[in-house]
Amino acid sequence: MFGMVRPCRHRLGERFTSEWMAHLCGLCLALRGDHGQLARVVTNYDGLLISVLTEAQSDRADALRRTAGPCPLRGMRTASVAQGEGARLAAAVSLVLASAKVRDHVADGDGLLARRPVALAARRVAAGWGAAGLRSGSAVGFDTAVLVDAVD
Repeated sequence: MFGMVRPCRHRLGERFTSEWMAHLCGLCLALRGDHGQLARVVTNYDGLLISVLTEAQSDRADALRRTAGPCPLRGMRTASVAQGEGARLAAAVSLVLASAKVRDHVADGDGLLARRPVALAARRVAAGWGAAGLRSGSAVGFDTAVLVDAVD
């Protein structure tokens, strides 16, 4: 998980911890559903906050939940997870942010990315995530160019 936002679980309490996890799992499942298993690696707390804020502005928060099957990260338990446009918007933002982060590391030549073959592969992955974020963002009415410009 990369990013600036981190939950303070000992201060959240049980109710808000379950709400936070519902959005985290919803984001992960939206990434998997729209972009495949590998896209789940871009799940992050910054994107998750988009899902939280979108649901907070919705009139029907209960309608934006579904029961997800067992997951190893939840101790093989089912859970109520966020779904809908908020989770899909969060997925688009996560993909664009991950793309920008990888591009930044390639430009800086960080670690293994200083090696040309690895940098080329990372650029392709970043381009794919950026394009996927653009498609997802467009599907929910979000222009990712604004986010890309801000990151650049």
